[in-house]
Order: sequence, then C-alpha cells, then structure tokens
Amino acid sequence: MLYKLVFQFIIPLYRASKRMKDQVGEMQEKMRQQQQNEAIRKGNVTQASAKSTSTNTPSSKDYIDFEEVK
Repeated sequence: MLYKLVFQFIIPLYRASKRMKDQVGEMQEKMRQQQQNEAIRKGNVTQASAKSTSTNTPSSKDYIDFEEVK
C-alpha cells in the first residue's frame, strides 16, 4: 500500500509540480524578453521621431510673418 501511494500519487504529483514550475519560468522569461524588445522598439521610435522633428523644423529664414488683412 505504501508502494502504491508513493509511486502512483507522490511521484506523479512531484513531476507535475516540477513541470508546471518549469513552464511558469519559461513564460516569465518570454514575457521579460518581449518587454525588453518592446522597450528597445519604443526607444528606437523615440530617437527616430526626435531626428525627424529636428529636420522638419523650419529655420528662422523660412518663417514669414502673417498679417491679417481686414
């Protein structure tokens, strides 16, 4: 009876809990990598938009004063 308890209940329970723990660890690792990639992408977009904004900003030579005509 003790043999049956150990080999049919305790060992399968231990294996299942270990497998679940490993799967949770893998999921957390994937989430961490995904967040890291997203942060890198956002950083690149921010840098790219900063560069494009600085190149699209008109200089003082291009600016024309506007006068309202009544």
